[in-house]
Amino acid sequence: MGRPDPEEGRLPAPVKPPDGGWGWIVLLGCFVITGFSYAFPKAVSVYFKELMKDFHVGYSDTAWISSIMLAMLYGTGPVCSIMVNQFGCRPVMLIGGLLASSGMILASFTTNIIELYLTAGVLTGLGMALNFQPSLIMLGTYFDKRRPLANGLAAAGSPVFLSSLSPLGQVLLEKFGWRGGFLIMGGLLLNCCTCGAVMRPLDMGMKRKMEKAQDKYEAKEMLPIGGKSEEGISSADGTKKAKKAKKKPKKGKKLLDFSIFSNRGFIIYTISKFILVLGLFVPPILLVNYAKDTGVPDTEAAFLLSIIGFIDIFARPACGMVAGLKWVRPHVAYLFSFSMLFNGLTDICSARASNYTGLVIFCVFFGISYGMVGALQFEVLMAIVGSQKFSSAIGLVLLIEAFAVLIGPPSAGRLVDALKNYEVIFYLAGSEVVLSALFLAMATYCCLNRGKKKEPPPEKNPSAGGGSDTEEAESDVQEAEEHSSDNHQPVHSTDNAVVVASEEANHVAEEQSGEGGGCPEGDGEVLARDGCNADQMVERDRF
Repeated sequence: MGRPDPEEGRLPAPVKPPDGGWGWIVLLGCFVITGFSYAFPKAVSVYFKELMKDFHVGYSDTAWISSIMLAMLYGTGPVCSIMVNQFGCRPVMLIGGLLASSGMILASFTTNIIELYLTAGVLTGLGMALNFQPSLIMLGTYFDKRRPLANGLAAAGSPVFLSSLSPLGQVLLEKFGWRGGFLIMGGLLLNCCTCGAVMRPLDMGMKRKMEKAQDKYEAKEMLPIGGKSEEGISSADGTKKAKKAKKKPKKGKKLLDFSIFSNRGFIIYTISKFILVLGLFVPPILLVNYAKDTGVPDTEAAFLLSIIGFIDIFARPACGMVAGLKWVRPHVAYLFSFSMLFNGLTDICSARASNYTGLVIFCVFFGISYGMVGALQFEVLMAIVGSQKFSSAIGLVLLIEAFAVLIGPPSAGRLVDALKNYEVIFYLAGSEVVLSALFLAMATYCCLNRGKKKEPPPEKNPSAGGGSDTEEAESDVQEAEEHSSDNHQPVHSTDNAVVVASEEANHVAEEQSGEGGGCPEGDGEVLARDGCNADQMVERDRF
């Protein structure tokens, strides 16, 4: 009659997401982590000219610092998933914050470009990866009904930090040099440890609730009930053993769950996301050089990226609010495909922009569509696989995206060098984004929506993907409360149940077999080891 023992596999089920409360603090931490993860590799570029002078290298050599950071952010996804599943989100984020900070601090003492690759590139990139993925997992744990809005607000951290870190880096470079700037930026990255510290797991609340329900159950069991107390205790003991035999211990949690590849929705999402990443980042990377080639001054050309960032700040939360509407959320995959289609058509239509006004219009529409894509990408993945398998799913998706990141922008750069024509690149990038949108929409309609009509309703399984996390948690809590309040009802089992048969119980069974025969029905039945047998059936009086 003790409390649930973790060794027996009877751990508390996931608690209902609060959709607020401490979740807003978790959302703030995710906002900061997202901002550092996406904006920091781009903000470091302000130091490249000084690095080129000190180390006597070219621009392509220094650009590898940002590339290595992004490669670590995407390519180490499975490693992050394994660590989160093994140790939890908070410890992984604390370690990641220390790695990210130490990487930039050590980079301030480097003497050659290779050391910068290992410190600012590998070490800092790995640290940010260990923060980014767990923060998204915790966000999905704390929010369910408001999850689209939460994802949109967290994604807004990327343009906000990009618009602030780049000017800050320039100020630090002018006052302290690149070494002092790296040292201070490393100190700023220690805020990732603070964000990791606030990622409080929800299991503790559920554990206390389960223990309270178990205490009530034990108190009712131990009450004296006249002459039937001994029989009731022995029967309750048998009920407990029968339930232990029925509930087998759960297997240990997989470090990386590859079963998500059996989910057709996940396969469709992964393919469309790979095609999307091939062309999504190409226009903003080539935009400044494209504007300069058309005769736009350098300062006005650089301002185009600021326009995209400013529009992006408001587009992401707004899209998250729209995705959270009751009539929109069930079709969020189609909204995601529409945002990709919008982005791709913007690239295609702006390919022939020949003046500054046309480029500004392109930046406005590109900022809106780019913000929509950023706000919805992880929301769609959470809706497909569910929060239980999201840690493994995002790691595998980021790994696949890493190959697309390494293929897309470098290939576009080589085409520009070979063709000396930016129009072709914009047409190609836009076509890839449009193709990903059409594939996601058609595959979702043909393979998923039509398949749902033919497939039987899925069984209740808290570890399976899809469905509402709130409903799963509520059902688990309800089951625990019913277990505590309805302790007078015995367990019905067709498996090998264990019955504590005393002499008095055997005597009762013989009398029933002689009078009524057959298998008695109704409440208060406990099946014997060999099934339903009149000679072995015991009926327990209610107490």
